[in-house]
Amino acid sequence: MLRSRFHPARDAAIALSGGLLFSWLAWLASHNVPPGFDTAGRDAVHAFAQPWLTFVMKTASQAGGGWGLWPGGVLIVCLLARAARKREAVLFAVAVAGANLVSESMKLFFHRTRPDPWFDYPLPSTYSFPSGHAFVSFCFFLCLAEILIRDEWPLAAKIAMWSAALGCTLTIGLSRVYLGVHYPTDVLAGYAAGIVWTTLIRVTHHARQGRAGRHGGG
Repeated sequence: MLRSRFHPARDAAIALSGGLLFSWLAWLASHNVPPGFDTAGRDAVHAFAQPWLTFVMKTASQAGGGWGLWPGGVLIVCLLARAARKREAVLFAVAVAGANLVSESMKLFFHRTRPDPWFDYPLPSTYSFPSGHAFVSFCFFLCLAEILIRDEWPLAAKIAMWSAALGCTLTIGLSRVYLGVHYPTDVLAGYAAGIVWTTLIRVTHHARQGRAGRHGGG
């Protein structure tokens, strides 16, 4: 995503696909009445409610919010800087902090009211669309996996790392629907925005590397 080989056509297709998906979800979310997909999705997730699962989902939601990701992000940036990996520290910080700023800005723009939460979970004071938990956790865990994975790792280890990153991201997004503080379209839009945002960072990074290489070679 950030270090992998640059393919302009592929990256443009990824960003375009994510943007189109986000636009469609934003159109669905713009209706005064939640679409049937949202109400059916909420009901389907809620049907699996169990006390132990509620505890897991509350824990995942807390871990995927500011109280979990911000301290973890600061620690990761510091560790990368101490390991003389300052470029990766900056990329990670821009990906995560930028995602948070973009998410909050879009919430104010779309102004979507949140659904009523379940399990006596406190209703957040911010708007609903898109899910900041989904957006920021996508950028956090997938960028972290990209940074940690080394080229010499065996394929099984790479698959395990990517699976762990995706598992964390999906669990956090699901927790927001399970607890009732987001519609499914909010969470899916967060993931779509994450795809676009990380792809834009990747393209910008490679473009700057290309310019630096040309200037250095000239």
